[in-house]
Amino acid sequence: MKKKQQQQQQHPGGGADPWPHGAPLGGAPPGLGSWKRRVSLLPFLRFSLRDYGFCMATLLVFCLGSLFYQLGGGPPRFLLDLRQYLGNSTYLDDHGPPPSKVLPFPSQVVYNRVGKCGSRTVVLLLRILSEKHGFNLVTSDIHNKTRLTKNEQMELIKNISTAEQPYLFTRHVHFLNFSRFGGDQPVYINIIRDPVNRFLSNYFFRRFGDWRGEQNHMIRTPSMRQEERYLDINECILENYPECSNPRLFYIIPYFCGQHPRCREPGEWALERAKLNVNENFLLVGILEELEDVLLLLERFLPHYFKGVLSIYKDPEHRKLGNMTVTVKKTAPSPEAVQILYQRMRYEYEFYHYVKEQFHLLKRKFGLKPRVSHPPLRPQFFIPTPLETEEPIDDEEQDDEKWLEDIYKR
Repeated sequence: MKKKQQQQQQHPGGGADPWPHGAPLGGAPPGLGSWKRRVSLLPFLRFSLRDYGFCMATLLVFCLGSLFYQLGGGPPRFLLDLRQYLGNSTYLDDHGPPPSKVLPFPSQVVYNRVGKCGSRTVVLLLRILSEKHGFNLVTSDIHNKTRLTKNEQMELIKNISTAEQPYLFTRHVHFLNFSRFGGDQPVYINIIRDPVNRFLSNYFFRRFGDWRGEQNHMIRTPSMRQEERYLDINECILENYPECSNPRLFYIIPYFCGQHPRCREPGEWALERAKLNVNENFLLVGILEELEDVLLLLERFLPHYFKGVLSIYKDPEHRKLGNMTVTVKKTAPSPEAVQILYQRMRYEYEFYHYVKEQFHLLKRKFGLKPRVSHPPLRPQFFIPTPLETEEPIDDEEQDDEKWLEDIYKR
């Protein structure tokens, strides 16, 4: 009888039964292979082998994650994705910076504004828009250095690229190739105008300033001799003074050609390179004579920067300030002088008409009717009215700040 009881207590596969006094609470059929068997480590803790396996697998995942973190110098991608899925936590705050924020719109914009092409107006608008929409408007204290050495290019690109995004950087500077120095190429925008009108605006502005102050020109060009200041525009052109001839007249194209030395030489090479950069790197190049349409397209292309810009531009207070930036004492040269200018600026005009055609094509795609269907055979010279031309001014005046404060309060 005792022998039979001992055999019953034997494990079916041989050996002693691990539970000779019966299965633990909850019961379980005999046999170690059953997944339903309960294991009791403590009287109050019991779990199945399936639960045990799940815990071990979870531990293995975290161990592997820790290994990848140490080998790769940071957390693996799937852990970052997991963090994003689960929500914010303080883990990365203690172990490194968070991943770069991915924005759903162009977050790097450069406006390498061309001188005397309405950039003052646009910069004033950008100041209002940056406050309104919360983007980072980055300006520069350097206004007259457009051509940079290689080291200067690298330094400027580094400073721009490290700005807080979304940013819009603006400065008078020739096109910069960010990818050449290993940076991310930003989105470029710009505005140009009729080359002869741009030249005349700059010619008289250097001598007599604008309506913002009678002594404005004396501050800008204090070393200019009186005979040079009052030099007749026709004499300057017809007598081929340096200021009225090349390479000084070759001004707009280098802003799009770039920093290569050949970009400063009037010719086909610089012209074609400028066209190529317009097609590949500029989101929009507008025409100052159609500034309202330019602002409308900017609002459609870059709404996070320019939403509402047209209503601000049409504000009477803005118009009033714009009238103060119009060049004074501007006189029209003779038709003969204009024709000579046109010949000397033929590459500038070829580029201007090319940009104008592209701009009108873009307008048609958005249902905007071009003002001129075909480019004229010769430049249509005119003296703009105050509301048609708002000149770029680099220095700041108290009136500007007061006007901006009034706008911000609205």
